[in-house]
Amino acid sequence: MNKKQWLLGLSLAGASMILGACTAGNAESKEAIKNEVITVGSQSSDADIWRYIADSEAAKEMGITLEIEEIDGGPQLNMATVDEEVDVNAFQSWAYLQSFNEESGDQLTAFATTYLEPMGIYSSQYTSLDELPNGAEVAIADNPSNASRGLLLLQAAGLITLTEDFDSFGTPSDIIENPKNLVFTEIDDTTGPRVLPDVAIALISNSIALEGGLNVLDDSLFYEEVSEDTKQNVNILVTQPEKANDEAILKLGEIYHSEEVQAYIKDEFGGTKVPVQLEIEELEK
Repeated sequence: MNKKQWLLGLSLAGASMILGACTAGNAESKEAIKNEVITVGSQSSDADIWRYIADSEAAKEMGITLEIEEIDGGPQLNMATVDEEVDVNAFQSWAYLQSFNEESGDQLTAFATTYLEPMGIYSSQYTSLDELPNGAEVAIADNPSNASRGLLLLQAAGLITLTEDFDSFGTPSDIIENPKNLVFTEIDDTTGPRVLPDVAIALISNSIALEGGLNVLDDSLFYEEVSEDTKQNVNILVTQPEKANDEAILKLGEIYHSEEVQAYIKDEFGGTKVPVQLEIEELEK
C-alpha cells in the first residue's frame, strides 16, 4: 500500500468513526426523550383526555411516556406543579393562571394553548334571557377568574355594562349599568348545575356543565365564542419556569392538537371543547 492509499484509508476510517459517533449520539438523544416520563396533573374531563393521550399513537410516535395524576381542585393542581409533584398541569384558563400567580407569588408558566371551553348562562326556569324578571337572582362563581369571566359573559349577552378598565380581577362592584337589577349570589362553581332550580340563571363553566349532564351548545341560553374578547379564557398547558423550554414537554402541545386526539375530543365532548392553537405571546397582548 502506497502512502496515498494509506492516507485515503485513514480518512475513510475516521469519517466512518465520526459518522458512527454522530448516529449513536442521535440515537441516544432520541432514546433519552423516549425514556423520559412526564407526569401530567389534571381533573375531571381534562384528566380523561390526558389518559386517552397517554395511550395514543400520537404520543407513541413522539416517543413520549405520560403518567396522569388526577387531583381535584385548581389551587391544589397548581401547588402540585409548583412543588414538582407533577411536571405539567392541564385544567386552567390563561386568566386563571394570571390570578393564581398574582395571589400566590409563584410564577408558573404556560407553554401551549389547548381549547376554549365556553362558559354558559343556564336556567331551569326560563327559555330566553328576555324572560328574566326584574331582580332576578344570578349564581356566580366565588373565585376571581370565573367570577370576572361570568360578568363579561353577562355583558356580552347585553344584561349589564362593566367599567372600561374591567379585568380578570373584576367583581360585581364594577357594574355600571344593571337595567334588570340582577342580584348576585356567590357559589362554589362546582355546584352550578345543582343550584339551577334555586336561581333564575347560573353562570357555569363547561367542564362543570358536562359533569352535570349539560351541553353548553344545546342547553345554555347564551355562551362564549372564540374571539379577541375571550382569549383570556383559552385553556393552557402549564409547567415550572425552568421546564418551559424542555423538548419533551413542548411536544405535549403538538400531541394535543394531533388529528387523532382532536377527533377523540370532538366525539367525546360534543364539540364543547373548541380547539385553539395560538402562541402564548398572543394571549399576553
